[in-house]
Amino acid sequence: MAGTVLCAAGGLAGAGFALPLRGIKSWKYESGWLVYSVSGLLLFPVILALVTVNDLWGVIGRTDGAVLRRCFCFGMLWGVGGLTWGLMIRYLGIGLGLAIGCGLCSAAGTLIPPLVAGRAADLVKDSAAIATLASVAVSLAGIAAVGFAGMLKEREVDDETKKKAVADFNFGKGMTVAIFSGIASAGMNFGLQSGKALESAAAASGTASQWTGMPVLVVVLLGGFVVNATWCLVQNAKNSSFGDYRNPRPANWFCGMAAGVVWAAQFACQKAGEPAMGDMAYVSFAVVMGSCVLFSSLLGVVLGEWRGTGAKTRAHLCAGLLLLAASIGLAVFAKGL
Repeated sequence: MAGTVLCAAGGLAGAGFALPLRGIKSWKYESGWLVYSVSGLLLFPVILALVTVNDLWGVIGRTDGAVLRRCFCFGMLWGVGGLTWGLMIRYLGIGLGLAIGCGLCSAAGTLIPPLVAGRAADLVKDSAAIATLASVAVSLAGIAAVGFAGMLKEREVDDETKKKAVADFNFGKGMTVAIFSGIASAGMNFGLQSGKALESAAAASGTASQWTGMPVLVVVLLGGFVVNATWCLVQNAKNSSFGDYRNPRPANWFCGMAAGVVWAAQFACQKAGEPAMGDMAYVSFAVVMGSCVLFSSLLGVVLGEWRGTGAKTRAHLCAGLLLLAASIGLAVFAKGL
């Protein structure tokens, strides 16, 4: 149960990371995103790993280069999707954007790794595995219900009302970005599940079990950082926005850094929770994504993103939230079988 709770806490972090970004004023989008990238994808994971892992650089140095390259490249794949994650929220809002993006990300990131590794039988090997798979299915059903509520919202609410909650609301652009971002972002879990050798090396160095996944996080997020930082710097040059960093607005720096740390915390929670989940660790990503949609949808309600919608739309939203909550409960139940 402890592992599932940690992963759910990661989902809460993922749901709220974009809130600090709203506090960035007078900067171009890429400038705030670079501060987010440096703090969340580079500094936070390295500092956390240095504090929790014995001989971090030795652990990484003793690991087969093929493993490091695989984790790094999957991180780069996530980085491509992660670049558009912020745009997805910009066009669709926190509630609807994360529902669609996380749904695709959850399905691909949870089911593909066991299949590629030749462990498809693990998905149905016993009652606990079947219950765990059922929790993934219920989570996806909940995500679909929230997404459908978003489609109804698009038809019901006039542009002026939608833009009060989401200033740049654009359903067409947002859906295109969400589909691409959701699938590419599954690279995060591919990378996190590809670093077993790193985890073994960390355990051999005397690192506590809940922290052995931190070296994996460092390598995967480094791949994502390279992609994100490169894009931001190119955009700075293109838009002549390097001057943003000299703009005397400490709040912008703080908000960008806070967003990065909160975002990275979701996957730190996932890797810290996996050891407690045992053979069911592959479902950790689904718990994080499902929790993220649950909390982000609730946050969207609080922020007024569903204001002006009808009873049918709200009914689908409530049904989706209940299914998402049930999926987390089912994952906890599966662990006890």
